[in-house]
Amino acid sequence: MRVGLELGRLKSDYARDGFVAVPGLIKPDELAGYAAAVDQAVAVRKARDTRSLQEKSRYEQSFLQCQYIWEDFPAVRPLTFHPAVCAVAALLVGSDRLRLWHDQALYKEPGGAPTQAHQDHPYWPIAEYRTVTAWIPFVEANNSTGGMGYVPGSHRQDARFVDIFSGEDGVEDLAADARFVPASPGDVIFHHGLTMHMAMGNASAAMRRVYTAIYFADGCTRSTDGKHHPSVDRSGILPGRVIDGGATPLAWPLATGAYPDPVPWPQIDDARARRVADLGIIPAPRG
Repeated sequence: MRVGLELGRLKSDYARDGFVAVPGLIKPDELAGYAAAVDQAVAVRKARDTRSLQEKSRYEQSFLQCQYIWEDFPAVRPLTFHPAVCAVAALLVGSDRLRLWHDQALYKEPGGAPTQAHQDHPYWPIAEYRTVTAWIPFVEANNSTGGMGYVPGSHRQDARFVDIFSGEDGVEDLAADARFVPASPGDVIFHHGLTMHMAMGNASAAMRRVYTAIYFADGCTRSTDGKHHPSVDRSGILPGRVIDGGATPLAWPLATGAYPDPVPWPQIDDARARRVADLGIIPAPRG
């Protein structure tokens, strides 16, 4: 009964606010191994990017970004498909089956800029609003290091695209209502794809190391708005069709240790995609 009441509280708080923090969901000694695996992935992916913080764009000053690291770094997979994390994510989106959209490391350098207020879902070609992000810090995340802020109830508002890639302003009115949530290693914060959120700058002398994974309810379909995204483009998922390709594998339920095999990335044939791979944001194609 106590477990049921706790799960019910998480679900009701999430439904009300659009985010919820779960303290101690991952044991510290277990998390340390996952953190080391993600650290290694970031080090390898970012090895060729030798620019200083000041040489980067405003968006890049917000964080070092490495996506789909579960695919080329197998040691990360136990975190991506962590049963406790995925079980809570499935509960929050209200689905018996959960798929992975993509994972990513978001490391904020010392002196790194604040992350602008935005919603996640407008960047994704997913028709249904049944998405959730698990935000997993490897260090203390607070007002000094780059902690997260969420606008309660904003997931019930319309989707609003904010071009944080080019540094667009214009959402300060919503950001003013944010509730900042400190988190320690082992805690996991979950937020809805439409929840307006942001992060403070990193005023500390150490890297703010965070891993995130985005999940969606199995059965969601690709939107018909013409948006592109590797998670659906790589598998040839057509608009209006169910998103069930190899790039978006089932994440819950899984047999213990039975992690999905990643699908190969296509050869890069344009300058922008090559640049993204060179910066370590996506895996470099093999061959």
